[in-house]
Amino acid sequence: MLVFLDFEASSLSNQSYPVEVAWVFEDGCSRSFLIRPAPDWTDWSSEAEAIHGISRELLEKEGVAVSLIADEMVETLSNHDLYASAPSWDGKWLSTLLRAAGRPRHALRLQKSDKAFVAIARAVLGRSISEEEMLPLVNEVIERTEPASPAHRALPDALLELERWKRVREEAQARSGYQGQPFQ
Repeated sequence: MLVFLDFEASSLSNQSYPVEVAWVFEDGCSRSFLIRPAPDWTDWSSEAEAIHGISRELLEKEGVAVSLIADEMVETLSNHDLYASAPSWDGKWLSTLLRAAGRPRHALRLQKSDKAFVAIARAVLGRSISEEEMLPLVNEVIERTEPASPAHRALPDALLELERWKRVREEAQARSGYQGQPFQ
């Protein structure tokens, strides 16, 4: 099953770490956690805090331990296709989380959400059009769904990727003249 995942972080520096994670399965089931910083996670950006609205104090008070989150992620997300809008950043924070919990940093791997969008369009449209013809459909959906004021919170951002995937599927169905049951 497809899973869209997103992180919020302490900053965009090399020493940054995840402060929030959320994921949503294609069926809509989701989880979200504030992450209590590991003892050696000291990087902090007030600019990042202003964007996502998550304070270090809130993380210390309400955050969940890194090991509990990593255990649930590996148990729940293994053997699923994981996607993120920015897999280089989200992958960095995923690796940071997994390593802090004593897990292999590649226990879970992310792919770019666009790959899932193209795959669902291909599943609906088949080989009737080329990938080059399919990309405008994907790009149009992404542009149309770009929020005027992004949430910069993990669950809304992951849900946005799921919504984009569903819209690509629906628009591909409309373009193909699909008359059957909604494609799952």
